[in-house]
Amino acid sequence: MNKKTPYLLPFRCVIFLLVFLGISLVTGKSPEDIGNWWSPLATVINIITIGLLILIAHKNKQTYFELINYQKGKTRIVEIIVITLIVLVVGTGGMYLAGFICYGKIPYNAPMMIAPIPKVVAILNSLLLPITTAFAEDGLYLGYGVNRIKNKFAAILIPAFFFALQHSFIPTLFDARFMIYRFISFLPLTIILCAYYYKKRNPLPVMIGHALIDVATVSWILITSLKPEYYEKLCNMA
Repeated sequence: MNKKTPYLLPFRCVIFLLVFLGISLVTGKSPEDIGNWWSPLATVINIITIGLLILIAHKNKQTYFELINYQKGKTRIVEIIVITLIVLVVGTGGMYLAGFICYGKIPYNAPMMIAPIPKVVAILNSLLLPITTAFAEDGLYLGYGVNRIKNKFAAILIPAFFFALQHSFIPTLFDARFMIYRFISFLPLTIILCAYYYKKRNPLPVMIGHALIDVATVSWILITSLKPEYYEKLCNMA
């Protein structure tokens, strides 16, 4: 294992925590009150993460795409379809399981995750978030994390742990049950994605599947931002 690897994997957990705390202090609002801004903040942090990965790759005389082991023409359409279905089924199942464990409800959906934001921001972010998330998260936890750890089980479990843990801080709420819910929601999926990447060393199916599932998320945010009354209706149904 590269000695620096474990220290960089928690990077996104720390930066999300610091950003939400910083904004909370500057605005005088609680983290809960700014929780609806999680998606545009995630895009900004994604861009920072991508920049960091590019710098790391450059330091090692690589390109970003060499860092993640992207190989043109290696991916078959069937792989993309299979991984996308896995992301959808396991991702949804993980959230249902976590909702039952933490809140005793199936399905449990945290309304704040699709809370409205300013319309222009929602439109712009619906384009940026899915793409930047795939390059940032999969680049960090798969390309940088899995590739740098030699032991098979550690190479899968350590990046998967932090891959899931970062979601406990998106958004950052000082609510232990919510943070556990977010962690459990994503852990089954991140283990599967890290195991797949460890075996295939092909990031493209994961990145495409990841981006497509995020399209669904930002679509909900876009809908509630354009029609806030629909969000109120969803909250009343929860």
